[in-house]
Amino acid sequence: MALLTLDFESQYLGFNTNVNIIVPDKPRELTPEQFYGNGEKYRVLWLLHGTFGGYSDWIRKSNIELYACEHNLIVVMPGIGNTDYSAWDSFTLGYDSDQYIVKELMPLVYNWLPASSKREDNYVAGLSMGGEGALHFALKYSQLFEAAAILSYIPFDYRSEREQLDELFDKKPEDVYGNKTDVMHSEQRQYNILHKYPSVDAFLASEENLYEVMDRTDTSNMPRLFFACGTDDPLFADSIESYRNHLKEENIPAVFSTGPGSHEWRVWERDIQKALDFFGFNKENKGNAF
Repeated sequence: MALLTLDFESQYLGFNTNVNIIVPDKPRELTPEQFYGNGEKYRVLWLLHGTFGGYSDWIRKSNIELYACEHNLIVVMPGIGNTDYSAWDSFTLGYDSDQYIVKELMPLVYNWLPASSKREDNYVAGLSMGGEGALHFALKYSQLFEAAAILSYIPFDYRSEREQLDELFDKKPEDVYGNKTDVMHSEQRQYNILHKYPSVDAFLASEENLYEVMDRTDTSNMPRLFFACGTDDPLFADSIESYRNHLKEENIPAVFSTGPGSHEWRVWERDIQKALDFFGFNKENKGNAF
């Protein structure tokens, strides 16, 4: 495959950003003229990184390039920092990771590369924070994606902890920031997300509350959904079964897959293969694996 790395100034992020893109390369039996002039448009997988990650994660830590080779698949891997694939207007100049991907990166890919913009040819997947992003994009922009794979992420029902959210919202910043024992910065992150909004009620009504967004979504046009998680995942393993049951009660179709492992790359390497199978890519191998 060909691996493209773009470094460019983003209008919606307000700074230079990077994206890795895997593009199908020329089969050896074809001439350059035959291959590069064939006019073919390829399917696209929008593949999102997790917290503390970046645009190079999937290339460095998984075999995604091999799988893209096998299926003649374009894979777009943006880097967006720890922004939860949403807007953070209150940070310095402000930035919007949601609009960056949908209104900037997608037009770039569709117009600069041989990428199909058809809904049936576009898929979104991600791990952890990227799983949250994949579900966010699938629900908010259902017209853009055929299916979504949410790896190691389960939406949380914030209604069950309303009292704790109110207490956190009312804390002073100095009582939240700088907690050396919270290595995942979970409290600080939740505090910052809450304070993107004028109140806890506003947060609960926002598109960031994916548990309720899911319940409000019209299922008739929803992309096909695949959830996968390690059974030893300290963040989400305890939520899998209850969320599966919740979706059944709401008549929201989704496929769930679990297996041994924690919140780490051996799990995501395994589950991205399951996701590709769920998408239907493994039913036909169009490319080469060398």
